[in-house]
Amino acid sequence: MTIKTTTHLNFRGQAGEALAFYQSVFGGRQMLFTYADAHAVTDPAEADQVIWGEVASEDGFHVMAFDVPASRPWDPGTIPVFVSVRGGDAAEVTRYWEGLCEGGVVLQPLGPAGFSPLYGMVRDRFGITWVLDVQAPQVRS
Repeated sequence: MTIKTTTHLNFRGQAGEALAFYQSVFGGRQMLFTYADAHAVTDPAEADQVIWGEVASEDGFHVMAFDVPASRPWDPGTIPVFVSVRGGDAAEVTRYWEGLCEGGVVLQPLGPAGFSPLYGMVRDRFGITWVLDVQAPQVRS
């Protein structure tokens, strides 16, 4: 048996916009299913919000998102989760970094680190913290 995990992000009315942004950074296909599509509208103002959405690329990037309805409590917290993007190519990781930095806040500039040839941390314009790095060669003792 094999399993796969996927980061699932929660928003309050910004899931569609966030997924479009992530698609612009990572490429791939975007799929959205709104509350109206699911016939699950409880507040007409939220009919076009995302009940289920994702962006998936052939390179292996995959993220899902959901708009938490106003009728349910939701608090994104201070640092509830980091989304880690690890690649083997510095140019590719740098391209993703530059995309995520648009409108975001750099928490750790992209550069060499003791455990990685290239590492950085950015909080994107939606408040999601991303950790990007180039995978270091494995050293065995």
